[in-house]
Amino acid sequence: MAKLLLEVKHYFFLWLAGFKEACSFHRALFFCASSKILLRRTGQCFLLNGLIFLGSLFILRSFVIPILSWILPDQSDQISIIAFYSYLRSFLIHIFYVLWFYPLYIFSLLLGFLWYSDIAKYSFEVIKEQETSKTEPFDNSKKNQADKSEGVDGLAIGIGEQVYSGLLLTIFFFEVFIADSLPFIGKAMSFFLLSWMNAYYCFESKWNYSGVSLNSRLDFFEYNWAFFAGFGSPSVIPGLFFSRLISNGIIGFLYPLFVLTAAGTQEKDIIDSLSRLNDGVQGTKIPIFYLSQRISTMVLHLFPAGQKEN
Repeated sequence: MAKLLLEVKHYFFLWLAGFKEACSFHRALFFCASSKILLRRTGQCFLLNGLIFLGSLFILRSFVIPILSWILPDQSDQISIIAFYSYLRSFLIHIFYVLWFYPLYIFSLLLGFLWYSDIAKYSFEVIKEQETSKTEPFDNSKKNQADKSEGVDGLAIGIGEQVYSGLLLTIFFFEVFIADSLPFIGKAMSFFLLSWMNAYYCFESKWNYSGVSLNSRLDFFEYNWAFFAGFGSPSVIPGLFFSRLISNGIIGFLYPLFVLTAAGTQEKDIIDSLSRLNDGVQGTKIPIFYLSQRISTMVLHLFPAGQKEN
């Protein structure tokens, strides 16, 4: 019983440490002050997701809809006119969504992925310039880098890992979507799954630029699931209080900050220090990506190249 309580305590402090690291937004100031490109990319994300996307949503709900309600009121002596006004209001609002919000949302997602990748890349370059001696995120990262082939083979491995990682996270996203529709436990499950997915997105580029292999990333993530659940939680919390459209805009607005805080986080040092404080308790691995890995492997086996490699 004492051992169980010690493990629960360890997981709680790991979650709390991850949450605290995610909210260390002051690191973004350091990165932006050190790189003009980072400052520009972060500002562009704020402008697109904050001013344009959330601003447009605010204008719609604060001005457009009230004006339509005034022009096409619900009060009339004839029921047929009320029904017509209601239908016309709904039609005009849907036109606004279809012609403006949904294209803007897709555009912000696609452009955001490119900008987030740049933010991760240039933040890693800032760290390399600032550090006198390079600190690897994992003890065996040098071994992983040595194991990777150089030249064309190394490029092929890197591209293969990126393709597999993208497929894995896409399948994991559908798992989150399915979990959210489950009765009773669906919301809680989707909260944790989405927290893990967002945390992995934030750290993936950093680990990739550090030369950490995909298997090492997944193992480290699954052994330290509590820390990364805590790190991803702040990005999921807005979804508890706002509609999906607004929460996605808020997440897009804040996501560059989470990428920057992840870049400046010494996750292994934090996890090791907490383990020492809790009498050397080690995390128990949870196969978070097991189903996604299985399905991804099955999908890749459908292609001749994947069959040949395996």
